Amino acid sequence: MNKILVTTSLFLSLFCFGQETAEKESLLTLPKMSYLDSLKTTFVNHSTSNCIDERWLSELANFELSNDMYNDIETIDIDAEVSYNLSTEVLKKRLAKMDAKSPFNIEYNQALENTIKAFLKNRPKAFERLMAVSEYYFPMFEEHLAKYNIPMELKYLAIVESALNPRAKSRVGASGLWQFMYPTGKQYNLEVNSYVDERYDPLKATEAACQYLSSLYGIFGDWSLVLASYNAGPGNVSKAIRRSGGSQNYWNIRKNLPRETANYVPAFLATFYIYEYRKEHNIMPKKAPLTYFETDTIMVKKQMSFKQISELLDIPEEQLEFLNPIYKLKVIPFLDDKAHYLRLPKNKMGLFVSNEEKIYAYLEYLDTYKEKTKTDFIPTTKDSAYVEAPKVERKTQFHTIKSGESLGKIADKYDVSIAELKKWNHIKGNNIQAGKKLKIYSDKKVIVQTEAKASKDGTYTVRSGDSLYSIAKKFPGVSAEDIKKWNDISGDNIQPGMKLKING
Repeated sequence: MNKILVTTSLFLSLFCFGQETAEKESLLTLPKMSYLDSLKTTFVNHSTSNCIDERWLSELANFELSNDMYNDIETIDIDAEVSYNLSTEVLKKRLAKMDAKSPFNIEYNQALENTIKAFLKNRPKAFERLMAVSEYYFPMFEEHLAKYNIPMELKYLAIVESALNPRAKSRVGASGLWQFMYPTGKQYNLEVNSYVDERYDPLKATEAACQYLSSLYGIFGDWSLVLASYNAGPGNVSKAIRRSGGSQNYWNIRKNLPRETANYVPAFLATFYIYEYRKEHNIMPKKAPLTYFETDTIMVKKQMSFKQISELLDIPEEQLEFLNPIYKLKVIPFLDDKAHYLRLPKNKMGLFVSNEEKIYAYLEYLDTYKEKTKTDFIPTTKDSAYVEAPKVERKTQFHTIKSGESLGKIADKYDVSIAELKKWNHIKGNNIQAGKKLKIYSDKKVIVQTEAKASKDGTYTVRSGDSLYSIAKKFPGVSAEDIKKWNDISGDNIQPGMKLKING
């Protein structure tokens, strides 16, 4: 795996306000793409490096792991014995050591042994992958767990819930790393609307999960029962306790819990065990190239899309989607009464902060190209003699793939998205072969200001929406009365398709 983190150099000091204003004024006169290219050449600490390796990004957002975890918890028969080379006596000693240093009640029983053996036998590679991904999230989890005085072991809960996929969604609608249902998320201030679903925000969801776990512990006073109630709801756990004669031991009430919850705590403890004794079972995870703390956030001051951010900062849209999973439409909204944040790798955050004023100036410039209502196209006195004629120029070039290159690296080089590369070259997966050529397009929108002229025979054909006044304004020195005189028109009525003599 290519080295991901790029050591950022010290930022140069920003241009003074006067210089920056002059730059904006000169750049605003250029066509859209030219403006973007010119703008980026002025960026302080301008970097085109890949922030998160494509393969690592794919692993962080892998749905296979979360789907397999859901399936295991729902279908595994933890009362069925499993053939695996781990003696019961060794397991008992290890569980006793775990119990001695944990606030959880970790006692040996056959169901737990079966679950541990099943995971070790069927999913060793999956756990190697999970352990690498957990290095990205665990430091952040541990900080929040410590804040609420919650056992550190509860970081493994997110593995059982979502296999550490921030976009995981269960068949019943539970979402995010901590699998919040909509009502519970709202209860803990996780906003859900057309633009945003904060259940997918790792930081906010972790904070909410800690609050919820603390609340559940206040009800049950036992961490195993807290886990069960996190999965099934405190009402179902209370019913199971009553049906079990008032027992407060999870293993005694397990038979009265829903099937998924009956498997849930054993899956959690099995995960805990495998992390503790991974070396003894030859599970060797790769080192994670970065952690969640190597990203940072900034409050946005204007609505912006992932595509715009991608173009400005040379970061693939796929990385923005992963780092900012709460934005459902790939757009960060701006509201006066509600702050919204953009999360970026720290080197890209430095680039954004150092050039913030230029970035917002560019976004304002893009607003001038939004489609306007019909009345907005009436020419003003200043530019009445001109007509905007948008023209798109498409350039085609070819890139020969070099050994070690990825789609993400190539996309960054040409300022396009990975999805576009795949579409243009009919690529289905992520594998590419050195020596092959990739077709790459670039579109430039050029706004051509052309003076309106009469046709060769000295006439102008009336279009829908035209008036004598608007037509006259298209021709320097021509008035509506001139057009009336030249065409023997007494009133103001004209019809589309009419040909008017223009002598100006």
